[in-house]
Amino acid sequence: MLRLSTLAASLLLAAQAAHAQPLPVVPEAPLRAHLAFLADDLLEGRGTGQRGGALAVRYLEAQSAAIGLKPAVGNGYRQSIAMIGARTLPTSSVRFEVAGKTMTPAPKDEIAYANATGKSAVRFDAPVIFAGYGIDAADENWNDFAGQDVKGKLLIVMVNDPKPTAAEPNRFGGESLTYYGRWMYKYEEAVRQGAAGILLIHTTASASYPWSVASNNFGREQFTLAGPGNALQGWLHEDAARALFTAAGKDLDALRAQAEVRGFKPVDLGIVVHAALDSSVREVEQFNVAGIVPGTDPVLKEQAVIYSAHWDHLGIVEGEGAAPKIWNGAIDNASGSAALLAMAQAAVARPARRTQIFLWPCAEEQGLIGSLGYVRNPIWPLAKTAADLNLDSMNFVGVTRDIGVAGSQRSSLYASAQGVAKSMGLRLAPPVPDLGGAYFRADHFSFAKAGVPAFNVGSAVFSGDGSFEFAHEPAVSSARMVAFKKDYHQVTDRYDPAWDLSGMVQQAQFTLNLGYAVANATAMPTWSRTDPLAKVKR
Repeated sequence: MLRLSTLAASLLLAAQAAHAQPLPVVPEAPLRAHLAFLADDLLEGRGTGQRGGALAVRYLEAQSAAIGLKPAVGNGYRQSIAMIGARTLPTSSVRFEVAGKTMTPAPKDEIAYANATGKSAVRFDAPVIFAGYGIDAADENWNDFAGQDVKGKLLIVMVNDPKPTAAEPNRFGGESLTYYGRWMYKYEEAVRQGAAGILLIHTTASASYPWSVASNNFGREQFTLAGPGNALQGWLHEDAARALFTAAGKDLDALRAQAEVRGFKPVDLGIVVHAALDSSVREVEQFNVAGIVPGTDPVLKEQAVIYSAHWDHLGIVEGEGAAPKIWNGAIDNASGSAALLAMAQAAVARPARRTQIFLWPCAEEQGLIGSLGYVRNPIWPLAKTAADLNLDSMNFVGVTRDIGVAGSQRSSLYASAQGVAKSMGLRLAPPVPDLGGAYFRADHFSFAKAGVPAFNVGSAVFSGDGSFEFAHEPAVSSARMVAFKKDYHQVTDRYDPAWDLSGMVQQAQFTLNLGYAVANATAMPTWSRTDPLAKVKR
């Protein structure tokens, strides 16, 4: 088997041909050591608001200092992120009055919800509105709230976004999911609309995951950034939604069809919700970790390239009738966190013209909270941030002949990636429709929303790229990668010392090389003029 020592040498020679100064090489040994430690039971799954998360932060800042990264936040490496943790208590209830009778969906089996206001007790009664997809998008000439004030009302909406038509094959991204289709957007829009709350109708096809994922998630403590939130937000099982609509004399499928047409108006269902939410609430301080390699150019050093990888996973999770279990998150995302440390070690010895920032955001698993907190209070001015290159759930199978760059097509980063791939003897994996909205599910998207060109680099686990071509035993290697999906967000995502990390190092090396291409270029990357994110002012 081709080992990384041989591969790294060939990649380095190719990269050196394209650069006057040799590029730093990402070493495998420290990457493996960091990965093994971060995924160890000792760190208890690096849970948000848990002891294991605090240990991970301490490790990352200690290692950042040891390898020579400069502190990014004053004299330290920690950026404080204030958030609220809330766990819904069994005394909570959500019931509906419809056609003279009361319907109470069964918690966990038919409804899953939480209170995101930061209050320990919330009580409200409100009319229930079907608001289609719950989207207000001027760039798509679409408004599911047109003609009706939904303030103080409970919204029931569909997940995903309006489907393309023969007349408009590219509306809302065509086959690909847009951010308007994500649950995060719909929760945010409900707050902007002043709604009392929002429930999403769950189907496996529209959500891209089964009911158990949504239900189990709401069985845990929920974290949000401190600030405005919905008094009630969560999911309604499709069967429960259908029964509720039928009791109200409404045809759920007919309303869904109506909501596919531009000009749809919200529908008052003639239902009243009675919500009583009791929550165990606490204020939680978590930390992003960040270190800097200062730039060498007297002018360009005022601009920065960010490499990011979230340090958190799900931590210790209590099971029903069973002892708590550690959800180690070896691939998701001890892999990215370890790779960033190895990349930083290499970068410190050979700075680029622009400044380089190595950033480990917190609470990604809770809804990109750490990266969102960063862009709201950036360490480095966003207007002077060239790009964010994110690593999440990396390749643990082996080297590939191509590399995934899904989302880079939105900006000039794609052209840069082409050049770097060529210098490394790689191809870019062909893009495929992003049916699951992968572009909107990792920390780079917080930067993209703030106007910074960004994408998740090279992941062969979950991406909008086609199948990757592994260099050795392609069929067997591909099967191993596909098999990981059963371990995703499960207790079985554990570190295996037998893993061949040559592909992970290859992915890290590509990311670092791309970062150097951006950091040494004359101009900063730019968005494609046709991309909606190009309109964001930073």
